[in-house]
Amino acid sequence: MQGLSGFARTKIFRELMRRRSVIAISASLFCCLQPSEAPSQLSLQVSRASSPEEPITAIPAPPAIDPLKVKLGERLFNDTRLSGDNSRSCSSCHDIGTNGASTRRHDVGLDGAELPLNTLTVFNSALSFRFGWEGKYRNVEADVTASLVNPKIMGSSLADIAEKLDRDAGMRAGFFAAYGRRPDAGNVVDAIVSFEQTLFTPGSRFDRWLAGDNAALTDEERNGYRLFKSLGCVSCHQGVNVGGNLYQRHGIFHPLAAPDPAILRVPSLRNVATTAPYFHDGSAPTLDDAVRKMAFAQLNATLTDQQVQALVAYLHSLTGQYRGVPVGGGP
Repeated sequence: MQGLSGFARTKIFRELMRRRSVIAISASLFCCLQPSEAPSQLSLQVSRASSPEEPITAIPAPPAIDPLKVKLGERLFNDTRLSGDNSRSCSSCHDIGTNGASTRRHDVGLDGAELPLNTLTVFNSALSFRFGWEGKYRNVEADVTASLVNPKIMGSSLADIAEKLDRDAGMRAGFFAAYGRRPDAGNVVDAIVSFEQTLFTPGSRFDRWLAGDNAALTDEERNGYRLFKSLGCVSCHQGVNVGGNLYQRHGIFHPLAAPDPAILRVPSLRNVATTAPYFHDGSAPTLDDAVRKMAFAQLNATLTDQQVQALVAYLHSLTGQYRGVPVGGGP
């Protein structure tokens, strides 16, 4: 592919994607990189006015949900009684105060052993079409339930959780206020789901650019987005969550990371600059490293330093805000 023109490489790559369900996905990194063109005109202006139908849409406002259920769900999200041995809460691995995940390559299970896959962020997760790296769960309810009962994660049962919470007069009052009844398996899950459905992070500089603020992005970031589209990254990372809406295969030309699982759900790139390390096994410590490895593994190609720099700059523009504060404390 190195001797072909940019147009020819693009055509070949798209056909390969169609036939082989290409592209491995990182623990918050994009796919479909292709070295078809270097950013020879780094001052090129890309604006919404010149591209009125962008493949990515801005994060919407969170849905209107009963605030009593949301407040109760947030309390539960931080309650260690949800785990079988009362040692951990949902926020132990999904830190809402930082990136919605953790900074570890692998979080540790109840038995002290590392979990097999890197922790995905909970921010904007409700916008994805499936949940978990392998996309085993079709909705937020199934994802929450699976985490609560997984013996390696929370190691509990819905009945035990409800019983423990019911013994707390304050918590019981909270359930009566939100649901009109004591805690039970159904409303425990529903309250957590209600909270997670509010964990949207609008207000990124890229979303402001999509809304028409051309000054929201630098020249380099706009060129990174141009590359993101022209190289084919948007083939897998598009829509409101910049990913999260299809499955793909990894290791097309060279191994990318751990070989299993071979098929992964494409992760969202929202707030990707805050969620290092990357890939499903957490083996890429930085965005720069992850971008280069993706290009080599998926396209048998090496990107220039300029390409990598521009793409990484664009990815930084996807950092949104939660409760008025940038996710991860970043720009």
